[in-house]
Amino acid sequence: MNQTRLLNVEMLYLLWAIPVAAGLLFYAAHKRRQALARFAEPRLLKQMGAAADAGRRAWKTILLLTAFALAVIALARPAWNMVQEETERRGRDVVFLLDVSRSMLAEDLAPNRLERAKLAILDSVERLRGDRVALVAFAGTAAVKCPLTHDYGFFRQALEESSPASVSRGGTLIGDAIRTTIEQVFDNQARSFRDVILITDGEDHESYPEEAARKLGELGARLIAVGLGDEHEGRRIPVTGADGQRTFLTYNGQEVWSRLDTETLRKMVSATPGGRYLNVATGSVDFGDVYVKLVSGAGQADLGPAKFVRYEEKYQIFLAIAFVLLCVELCIGERKARSV
Repeated sequence: MNQTRLLNVEMLYLLWAIPVAAGLLFYAAHKRRQALARFAEPRLLKQMGAAADAGRRAWKTILLLTAFALAVIALARPAWNMVQEETERRGRDVVFLLDVSRSMLAEDLAPNRLERAKLAILDSVERLRGDRVALVAFAGTAAVKCPLTHDYGFFRQALEESSPASVSRGGTLIGDAIRTTIEQVFDNQARSFRDVILITDGEDHESYPEEAARKLGELGARLIAVGLGDEHEGRRIPVTGADGQRTFLTYNGQEVWSRLDTETLRKMVSATPGGRYLNVATGSVDFGDVYVKLVSGAGQADLGPAKFVRYEEKYQIFLAIAFVLLCVELCIGERKARSV
């Protein structure tokens, strides 16, 4: 059965403008008639050919509104003639481990470490082609926010919603996040085609991250660690109170200063085959470009055939008809030609 689809159905809301436009056009015509009536009597206006023909004006209005409606339908991108296509899928499994602990709110990167980490992840996702992606947010506990999927839209939504409130307990346990990935995210497919991308400031509270990374390496996965933050002086962690006042996190009466722990991250990546450490610190890097280069030198799993359904877009038909109607409307005069 040949079904019709609207690929941008939200544009149909513009159709509500048609009754408004019709009302404005009729109101304008009424005001013109009132103005002409004040200028001269109807009989004299008819003799002068100054009075507009009601039928012609009605047709012009109908043509204008119909052309507008067709243009709106074109914007909604109507499509039919369903075509099924099949393509081979190749790619890797990419799991992003995002540190959402409160130390990631430090502002040595603008606007803060966490938001910069999200931008780096989005930058890399934009470059992925055929890879499955997953998201694990962690602090004192780890939570799988997005399982392995090809649905990049759902992944972006899960990433956008990630914050220190995404996990139930504060702190930073990198090792537990890796173990959660091994137990809850990885499946038995393509064991040698896995990347775990850890984005963090490296601070860990005795969760044995090196041991967890070693286990990850035994499974054939590659760890890519991205270190964010000032590794020398560090930065304070801003906190906004219930009254909206901005202060800084304290512990035992002392302000907490968070800094990048590069040593821990370097030891972790060395425990996995092909592991890499990117020391972004307080600088900037095009992580999407970096990751593409890393993938280009690595193998990709054959994920089997994938079937896609595509509809042929036909918006051009509606735009063409709308254009013709506008041309006809321009050719129709408002007044009848006077007989000699």
